[in-house]
Amino acid sequence: MGSGAVPKLFISEGSNCFPLILLLSVYIWSCFHGVECQSHLPLPNHEVEALRRIWLKLGQKWYSSTDPCTWVDPTSNEVVPGNVTCGSCDGSHCHVISIIIRRQNLTGSLPDEALTRNYLNGTIPVAWASLPLIKLSLLGNRISGRIPEELGNITSLKELVLQDNLMGGPIPTSLGKLINLEILHLSGNNFRGELPKALGNLKNLTELRIDGNPLSGQIPSFIGNWKMLKQLDMEGTSLEGPFPSSFSELESLNVLMVSSIKGGNGEFPPLENSRQLKIMVLRNLSISGALPDYIGNMANLILLDLSFNNFAGQIPKSFGNLSNLDNMFLTNNKLTGEIPKWIFTRGQHYDLSYNNFNGSDAPKDYCQIGYVNLVSSYSSTDSNTIASCLRRNNPCPVKPKHHNLFINCGGASLTIGEDEYEGDENIGGASDYHSFDEKWAYSSTGRFVHNVDNEPFIATNLSVLNMLNPELYMTARLSPASLKYYGLCLHNGNYTVKLHFAEIMITADEAYYNVGRRFFDVSIQGEEVLSDFNIAKEANGTGKAIVKTFDAQVSENTLEIHFQWTGQGTSFIPHKSVYGPLISAISVTPNFKPDTDESKLSTGAILGIVAAGCVVIALISTFIWFHQRRKDTENKDLGGLKLPIGYFTMSQIRAAPGKFNLENKLGDGGFEPLYKGASKR
Repeated sequence: MGSGAVPKLFISEGSNCFPLILLLSVYIWSCFHGVECQSHLPLPNHEVEALRRIWLKLGQKWYSSTDPCTWVDPTSNEVVPGNVTCGSCDGSHCHVISIIIRRQNLTGSLPDEALTRNYLNGTIPVAWASLPLIKLSLLGNRISGRIPEELGNITSLKELVLQDNLMGGPIPTSLGKLINLEILHLSGNNFRGELPKALGNLKNLTELRIDGNPLSGQIPSFIGNWKMLKQLDMEGTSLEGPFPSSFSELESLNVLMVSSIKGGNGEFPPLENSRQLKIMVLRNLSISGALPDYIGNMANLILLDLSFNNFAGQIPKSFGNLSNLDNMFLTNNKLTGEIPKWIFTRGQHYDLSYNNFNGSDAPKDYCQIGYVNLVSSYSSTDSNTIASCLRRNNPCPVKPKHHNLFINCGGASLTIGEDEYEGDENIGGASDYHSFDEKWAYSSTGRFVHNVDNEPFIATNLSVLNMLNPELYMTARLSPASLKYYGLCLHNGNYTVKLHFAEIMITADEAYYNVGRRFFDVSIQGEEVLSDFNIAKEANGTGKAIVKTFDAQVSENTLEIHFQWTGQGTSFIPHKSVYGPLISAISVTPNFKPDTDESKLSTGAILGIVAAGCVVIALISTFIWFHQRRKDTENKDLGGLKLPIGYFTMSQIRAAPGKFNLENKLGDGGFEPLYKGASKR
């Protein structure tokens, strides 16, 4: 603006959590004196006019009666959020050094004079390509269209941040001409096609973020040209493997995050030389084989996520050398052997759930030891000597007794009509399994990588919700990667599962919050029922309820509902860590008439009674058989005497002993007197 200054234009959101900055730096090569602006030295008229045009196009109030260098609101005497910093005074005038607009929720279209952030729409003006920009950031707006080819002419550009917008189309080849570019953030858009080969020319690149875009084609080998690269984020793309051998050239890498890539040969990427890694996320990539032993040489590693792969074998002993490893997620693999003792003694967040460990030291009673999640970690065993939650499918350890389930996810207990929703207020964590009275449980896996100090595993709504049963949607449980709910000890049969959702973290007003987009998948009993589910889109807005209903068959007394993030959507809007699954409530009701007669004999008891009855019948039959056999023997003996044997009437019996005449008495028997008789024929 002034001829004697190097002005920079910063227009940003200015969040305390993360500097979501929309920033334009214009270098005008001239002398910079570095003198503070004196209050009695005004700005040149043409600079004041330029500021006025920018402010009016951005819908900001213009304080014409005050000095732009020290703007305050004359009605409140408060400093105006849009701050103009002046300097480089030359004796008669001062000049604009920088402009910062924070949290103004600006609307409208992008002005040619300046960049801004907030809620602007439209496309990037081609006119900007004529400016010698250093930093260009439009994070978190509603910018649409394609990246102009002309931006490739701004060879002075060092930072290009277009993250979390509505842009699409292919990434232009012309960006390969930005030889001074160090930071390229394109996450959370709709860019398609392959990464252009010309990007291999960006030898100074230190950060590349392309996650959340449907980019296709194979992972390019020219990535190995970026020898200064420190951060590479490729979660949630449609790129295909395998990892090129050139990955071994990335010796400066600090952060590597890749997930949900298809295809490939199932091999681990060649990272032997990436010993500076601090964060390694290789999730859901179908990588098989043994865990690389050389990972144990990465002394700076603080987070290791290799979940949802097909790793087999034991955990390498070298992993015990990772003294800085605060978070390790080996969830859903095929690991075997014993769990190393150091995993339980460090007090860190380690998740070993859903594996095939088979050591003799399995816990007897617990699936959560400190911060170590072990649910279904001994899936290959059916032994009753270990806790049931360690075994496959979290089997019921007692007689199944439940036929419905109601959970208020993340909230307190409450009653809706005749349904009593149980509270789910456990704060949760990165590797957390929590069980509630053998009726239900949840397991949460993953870390909000960019916000580990303030992770929101439970969301709370702070606004008024105009919907039916709003109290059911005031809270929700979150997860950065994987969240499973279990219905335990259910009677087998067919059930109706209702999943209650409401987007309560992304607001519906005309602000940059509304730019956020959340996507995740849902599976029930291992079958996917929702893919790339967007709550706000399905509910026709944020803060609105949507209920998804499904049928589920329970055959082994356990119901499993799985929510999983695959890298889609935005991740920094309205602030860091707003992504991944969100669930407000769950209800499960039977599609059969529940058997509520607790006194009814169990199947085992019935079988026992039948068996006992059979034994009794067998004993009686044996007794009758022996008795009949004895009688037959006696008859046989009498038959040998050739005695007249037959049947007699009572009159014949009385007549034979002369009507029991005492003269015919022979003596006394055991019960009655004994008489002799004569037969009359």
